[in-house]
Amino acid sequence: MTDTAQADKATSATDALVERLFAATIDMLEVASVHLGGRLGFYRALAEGGDTTPGELATRTGTAERYVREWLEQQTIAGFVAVDDPAADPDARRYRLPPEYEPVFVDEDDLNYLTPLAGIAVDVLGPFEQLLQAYRSGAGVPFEAYGADLVDTIGAINRPQFLHLVADWFAAVPEIDARLRAMPPARIGDVAAGTAQSSIAIARAYPDVQVDAIDIDATSIERARTNITAAGLTHRVRPVLHDAGAGSLGGPYDLVTIFEALHDMNHPVAVLRAARASIAEGGSVVVADERVAERFAPPGDEIERLNYGFSVLHCLAVGLLDDDSAGTGTVIRPETVRAYAEEAGFSRVDVLPIAHDFWRFYRLVP
Repeated sequence: MTDTAQADKATSATDALVERLFAATIDMLEVASVHLGGRLGFYRALAEGGDTTPGELATRTGTAERYVREWLEQQTIAGFVAVDDPAADPDARRYRLPPEYEPVFVDEDDLNYLTPLAGIAVDVLGPFEQLLQAYRSGAGVPFEAYGADLVDTIGAINRPQFLHLVADWFAAVPEIDARLRAMPPARIGDVAAGTAQSSIAIARAYPDVQVDAIDIDATSIERARTNITAAGLTHRVRPVLHDAGAGSLGGPYDLVTIFEALHDMNHPVAVLRAARASIAEGGSVVVADERVAERFAPPGDEIERLNYGFSVLHCLAVGLLDDDSAGTGTVIRPETVRAYAEEAGFSRVDVLPIAHDFWRFYRLVP
């Protein structure tokens, strides 16, 4: 290749990177605006109240009209909201949320509901100065530093899939499904249950089971208690504030679950060891975690990029609180799960035949 050709190639690569980062910055700002609209109730008010002027939306949501007008204009420019007459006076323009966008922005039960994902992306930036210091010192950042809003957005983004899919997941493992339907009622330890959306979904899918929603975070358990009460399941789902790595989980359980949380744990082997000690004879441990590539092979796909993005801003930091923390990070590959399970005393790890775009499911056999 001639010097000129090499220079042209380098210039082209530079230009492409500039364009990519410029577009990513626009996307980042628009994601933040989605979180703003979700938190302030703008999308829901648009969906429930129909087309509106900035002043009307401000009245409906208890917000300031000038801010609302700017948000509506930005949302329209972004293509998220529609406007009837762009040429009208700014305060008289009527805006509406296209009905086909309601599942994404408003319907909390829909599998396409992504407003909480925007919230997670914003919330992980909350303790940014602490994160910078952690990178310099090697210490971690406590989960609590990311704020209660992150607890809520994580619960909200996972709720639809638990609601619609959890029965299908367990149906893919006939012996687990059969035990959850059999008598006497099965007992389940849902470890790192967060706001208990998974625990509630399991209890609804299997009307006789008893579920302990176990989590180390006090705010999550507080939210879990509220959600369990609202679901009318206080007689079958019990919120438990407990460090699963500090000893026995209780039990004995016919099933222990860990949904998308093993990679966050400072001591995942200790948690798996406790899970193994807590299952009844014939019981199972099911772990679901990120469906990343089986090995590091750049450049990565969108799933790999998403998970590394969350890892550098959140998951690695919350998993490095102790000197002997595992420091797994979000990108937990199958070989890592197998290594943790083996160290915890499990004899075998099976990847389950459960289709999922983001998670890989494992059954740990004692």
